[in-house]
Amino acid sequence: MQTDNQIYVVIGGTSGIGAELAGLLKAEGAQVHVASRRTGLDISDEQSVYHFFESVGAFDHLIITAGSFAPAGRVVDVELAQAKAAFDTKFWGAINAAKQAARYIKHGGSITLTSGMLARKVVAATYVKTAINAALEAVTRVLAKELAPIRVNAVSPGLTDTQAHHGMSDEARNTMYQRAEAALPVKRIGQTADIAMAYLLLLQNPYMTGVVIDVDGGALLN
Repeated sequence: MQTDNQIYVVIGGTSGIGAELAGLLKAEGAQVHVASRRTGLDISDEQSVYHFFESVGAFDHLIITAGSFAPAGRVVDVELAQAKAAFDTKFWGAINAAKQAARYIKHGGSITLTSGMLARKVVAATYVKTAINAALEAVTRVLAKELAPIRVNAVSPGLTDTQAHHGMSDEARNTMYQRAEAALPVKRIGQTADIAMAYLLLLQNPYMTGVVIDVDGGALLN
């Protein structure tokens, strides 16, 4: 890929899919600014994000892979405070980052958001994740019009083997993976490298904006 003189910002780039993507970009010689809670950036805090982009200055591409804990459960059982906190990070955090970054993105640049297959796959007891991801996909198309000629796209990953699942017991995680592998047409779960390729496509193709790329092993077919 062409990374000459390109500057990238990867928010959520210290782990999982974001770290994989940042590593690929760096391997190509690109200048990459990586940020996350681990580096001291709270994307739910407007002033924190404002000062972060002020320190970066002009750049070409913003990729947001930062997620959040989203409580699972039926609408009658989930605590609204937890649901709102999840929105504050993944949804409002992404909006906050896009808002502040737009002032610094160069001509021909882009913003790539991250949603998830639950935006369009109906699964009981997942309304919080579903709502966040669906909102991000809807906003992707609006921002693509508002911020043009900055391109705005999104990647929608399916189940992926990342640190996000390492809080589960080994038995529970392996059972989840095995069930998914049996149900998916590709008969395996996603790896971070699989998902990173979709971001690279959106970064490289100057004729793509307002689109959502599904990388889910065929989960939406079931």
